[in-house]
Amino acid sequence: MLLSACGSMPVTGDVKAVDASQPGDSQVQVYAVAPRDDATPNEVVDGFLESMTSDDPLFRTTRQYLTRDAAAAWKPSASTTVLTKAPTRKDGPLRDSDRNITEATYTLTGEEVATVDAQNAYQPLAPTEYRQTLHLVKENGPDGKEWRIDHVPDGLLLGQSDFRRLYRSVNKYYFAAGRSEGQPTLVADPVYLRSRTDPVTGMDTVTQSVRSLLAGPTDWLRPSVASRFPSGTALQKGVTSLAPDDRNVLKVPLDKKADGVGQRSCRMMASQILYTLKDLTSARVEQVELQRSDGSQLCLLGTDQAEEFAPDGSSSGPDSQYFVDDKGRVERIPGSTKGSGIPEPVSGPFGDGPVRMGAVGVARDEQSAAAVSHDGTSLYVSSIISDDGLPEASVISRAHKAKDRLSAPSWDARGDLWVADRDPGNPRLLRLPGGTGDPQEVGVPELGDGRIEAVRMSADGVRVALLVSEDGRNTLQIGRIERRGPVAAQKVSVVDLRQAAPQLTDVTAMSWSGRSRLVVVGKEQDGVQQVRYVQADGSTSASGVLPGVNQVSSVAAADDEQLPLMAATSSDGIVKLSPGDNWQTVVKGGFSLVYPG
Repeated sequence: MLLSACGSMPVTGDVKAVDASQPGDSQVQVYAVAPRDDATPNEVVDGFLESMTSDDPLFRTTRQYLTRDAAAAWKPSASTTVLTKAPTRKDGPLRDSDRNITEATYTLTGEEVATVDAQNAYQPLAPTEYRQTLHLVKENGPDGKEWRIDHVPDGLLLGQSDFRRLYRSVNKYYFAAGRSEGQPTLVADPVYLRSRTDPVTGMDTVTQSVRSLLAGPTDWLRPSVASRFPSGTALQKGVTSLAPDDRNVLKVPLDKKADGVGQRSCRMMASQILYTLKDLTSARVEQVELQRSDGSQLCLLGTDQAEEFAPDGSSSGPDSQYFVDDKGRVERIPGSTKGSGIPEPVSGPFGDGPVRMGAVGVARDEQSAAAVSHDGTSLYVSSIISDDGLPEASVISRAHKAKDRLSAPSWDARGDLWVADRDPGNPRLLRLPGGTGDPQEVGVPELGDGRIEAVRMSADGVRVALLVSEDGRNTLQIGRIERRGPVAAQKVSVVDLRQAAPQLTDVTAMSWSGRSRLVVVGKEQDGVQQVRYVQADGSTSASGVLPGVNQVSSVAAADDEQLPLMAATSSDGIVKLSPGDNWQTVVKGGFSLVYPG
């Protein structure tokens, strides 16, 4: 076997050098290779970068490329920097004489697209130049002087293909803060964990997920959620592997912090673990047994019992679709046929009323809806199951142009109604408590000179997706809902805006799809329109781009990801995409397509 300047190798299949930038197979385990005797500075740098892409326990081999002091100080778990491709090195030796090189500095460059912090939270970036230096010196070794790196930044540096091979997205679950005890709502908090054994902790993915859950929510989501685990609760010391038994029961030994927890709280704790592990294909967990520090059972919860705490995006949610037809009437596609039923006008003034409608939003209970008039001037709220008359407008926009008036409305899980007034003279984000209360302006302090073009509330009511226009382009921003004060006089604002699709230079439509994902319509720089999935943290997968569909004006996805994705197009009318199928036409005409919410 011959390996030249290679820091890692697979342990199965044919022997070959592994290029850190090539697409990786998540099932192939890769081990790091130690530096050879008399390795050149180039080989040391290349080997160090390659070894970071391996499954090296505690990064022991990776540290062999560093001086003794640097190896002891280096913290690989501090963060992960993700580049489009493996970094490019540029060397620039420093000489203390014409003949002897005693130290060397290398510059690592690339295009940075994301970072993952110490909490495993993903942060996407618009592609930016990455530049960092490594400094090498000759250090005394057992076989004489050896080149080693003595200056290295903390954290890992990976290309996208290696990042996708080594890490996977996991949704942790916490309860929405401010909800009544009788209506607990679980909220997804996405993080990225090692897809197999974590080199630093030695934990498998299931154990990493539970450990991360116990550590608490990420900083961005923390102000709006709460964990039922007592503060500081951890797994018992030495636990590195959790696996369900032959009855699919997962036993989770906790430390003393949880010994005195009551049954109600314990069941809620167990539900957090059940939903966190639900999407991990490596673990089929049907029951969670939480154990006290002495090994006795604290509580036992099954998947059927956990439905009591199900996120609002559960499979029991509404599955009908609604749209506005060419005559300005709101129609419903019955959900019992998975989007292929015969559309029918809704009852009441939106189905056969005096005002032509242009956009609609339907409450999650499918009892009432909000619709914006075709000219964008007025927002009405009415029943869609009874033949009531058209009520007075709840909101009126004073903008001169239709495109500057009201956006399509959106309902949150609390029953509140949201809409944006795009009037250049008085742009506002409005919330109508209970759907019928007086409009209240919602502050968005970080909006700056941007204007909200569209608003979509998440099923959990904790996050909001906004299309924000600024400098001639639309970007997708995710904000956190902050509520202060008593319910009767609550002050609501949208804070900590972050870009969710920085790779798209112009976003034209979006919809929540499940608990922590959105479907987005947009274009990359100089690209064509595409429909793709984006995680709420802004991360994407190589398989996220959906089959082509032309001239999409709006998209609609359900809380239940098994329901079809719907799209309104100017060329084919309303179309649907069921899992494992191709796009199919449902209705030849129509627009403003939505699922309830």
